[in-house]
Amino acid sequence: MGSKTITLAGPGLTAEISEIGAEMVRLQDQEGRDLLWNGDPAIWAGRAPLLFPMVGRAKGDRIRIKGRDYEMAKHGFARTSRFSVVERGENTCTLSLTSGPDTMISYPFLFRLDVTYEIAGSVLFNRAVVTNEDEQALPVSFGFHPAFRWPLPYGAAREAHEIIFERDESSEPIRRVRDGLMTPVCHPSPVVGSRLALADDLFIDDALIFLSPASRRVTYGAPGSPALAVRFPDMPHLGIWTKPGASYVCIEPWQGFASPDDFEGEFGERPGVVAVPVGGAATFTIEIALLPGMSQ
Repeated sequence: MGSKTITLAGPGLTAEISEIGAEMVRLQDQEGRDLLWNGDPAIWAGRAPLLFPMVGRAKGDRIRIKGRDYEMAKHGFARTSRFSVVERGENTCTLSLTSGPDTMISYPFLFRLDVTYEIAGSVLFNRAVVTNEDEQALPVSFGFHPAFRWPLPYGAAREAHEIIFERDESSEPIRRVRDGLMTPVCHPSPVVGSRLALADDLFIDDALIFLSPASRRVTYGAPGSPALAVRFPDMPHLGIWTKPGASYVCIEPWQGFASPDDFEGEFGERPGVVAVPVGGAATFTIEIALLPGMSQ
């Protein structure tokens, strides 16, 4: 199944969006330098997948709906689904996924997922709206998963890169996953004040998971070089991940997270899952801004 793409252009950024998964597959600055990971399948084929209707894994790769188990792949099915293009312009587009036989097999609900991208100046806005078209509450999780180049293409060494939170996160414990499931153990935060110095050994045990961060904005880059600011005003959880040695780092705002390793209940009762009321909608947003420099 071939994948068509849509190119969006603004004065500071250019983006390319695939109809498969409504995934951003390229993000470049005004000089054409790539800011997004290239999706090398030998390492990790993702670039910026959208996670829906589930973030992370479920135990046994199954979710329970009204006492019946349904197979559900890690991070859900949206990232491999073909979306329809409902609007496109020079600097904006909207793609849509609606429920059907393919989705009902694993997720027996009627829904619509609209994903909009817009470039304004040096900022890319990404909004996802989940609309409940069913006659019952719609249990859902949603996550963004952009993988940025590490190092960024501005000449700084890989080991000079860091993530700066907008607030002090040194007292916020992190969680880990094992076999894709959330463990109950809390770990001391590797953040010093508001700064996380990036290093491969942080990710030997998979992602850093912040379940209740105070911050809703982080800045990624190297001091003195252009940087990326990621803002996630309505996403309560945050994952940071890479494969040790890979040339990317993922900054992942989530609503929801991997299933606790001892959870076997209804999907709607899983921690982090929210219920969209009948006729209602839930909106999830992320903003990615290219900054001229990162503070020392």
